[in-house]
Amino acid sequence: MNDHLRDPLLPPSRGPLSAAVTSYLRGTGPLPRPADAAAADPYGDDLQLALYLCYELHYRGFAGVPPEAEWDPELLRVRAALEQRFGSALRADTPVHDSLDEALAALLVEPVEGTGVSHFLSAEGELWHLREYAAVRSLYHLKEADPHAWVLPRLWGRAKAAMAAVEYDEFGGGRAERVHARLFADLMRDLDLDTVYGRYLDAAPAEMLAVVNLMSLFGLHRELRGALVGHFAEVEITSSPGSRRLAEAMRRTGAGPAAEFFYDEHVTADAVHEQVVRHEVIGGLLEEEPELAPDIVFGIDATEYLEERLGRRLLDRWGAGRSALRTPLAAPEPSPETPETPETHRHRQMSHTS
Repeated sequence: MNDHLRDPLLPPSRGPLSAAVTSYLRGTGPLPRPADAAAADPYGDDLQLALYLCYELHYRGFAGVPPEAEWDPELLRVRAALEQRFGSALRADTPVHDSLDEALAALLVEPVEGTGVSHFLSAEGELWHLREYAAVRSLYHLKEADPHAWVLPRLWGRAKAAMAAVEYDEFGGGRAERVHARLFADLMRDLDLDTVYGRYLDAAPAEMLAVVNLMSLFGLHRELRGALVGHFAEVEITSSPGSRRLAEAMRRTGAGPAAEFFYDEHVTADAVHEQVVRHEVIGGLLEEEPELAPDIVFGIDATEYLEERLGRRLLDRWGAGRSALRTPLAAPEPSPETPETPETHRHRQMSHTS
């Protein structure tokens, strides 16, 4: 069987909320009370995993979980409570621009001396950093563009046509081998990572779960269609320069041709997508529903807020010489033709001692 066709396994729980949701999905225990979500850390491992489990039922589901669990009314009631806790915290904590023009202008500015993850990886990242980055990002990139597809039935006219055009590119332009999720799986193979869907869920920190959960939150609620368009704009506008740096990192470390190609592809494609999203998707949506401008701004800024939280997690731990994952990756075994390098040796040592 192909790796990508396997049903993901339910991961170990990270607290009482996720333990109860997991038990319910297995048919071995009751759900948590909706009130229990109100006291949980909105960005913590337990709530974010519980919410991720609920959302994943709308994507690929889990091995041993019946398909009808997707619309289980009791589970949806708990999911709503988890969403309320997460969404309320985002509304309170996200610094929001005063206008859409300001929010978009901020995205278009590239700092002279950047300090984000892609800058670090481009300038000094080692192969083990790139492997960790790809492992956590696989939670999204192995279903790249899927959350955004939910907005299509909720758009009209110019916005719908333009969004469909961008999504068509994301899904390979009619060519299975060019689907971006497939290209990311090829990148993972170059980095000696497992390409099974959901393989690195247990290793991923809460900050990454929150990034993916935000897309699902926006995508699954029609009332948040403007926020999803804002999220998509943030991703597409910032992707091209970031992808250029990541392609440089892949080349500098000798990650492999597929690893380089994934980001080279995004440099070119997303430079075009950025223009389409700004002028046609956003412009078309506001032409039909101008009252959604504040929601678009919130989508942009909430995405930026959660990406910055993830970036701090990665850079803080890498700066201390530690793995940023909950469980460090095993270093790839050197082939007989490829002797072990000092970097691979350091990575192997860290994976045994972390």
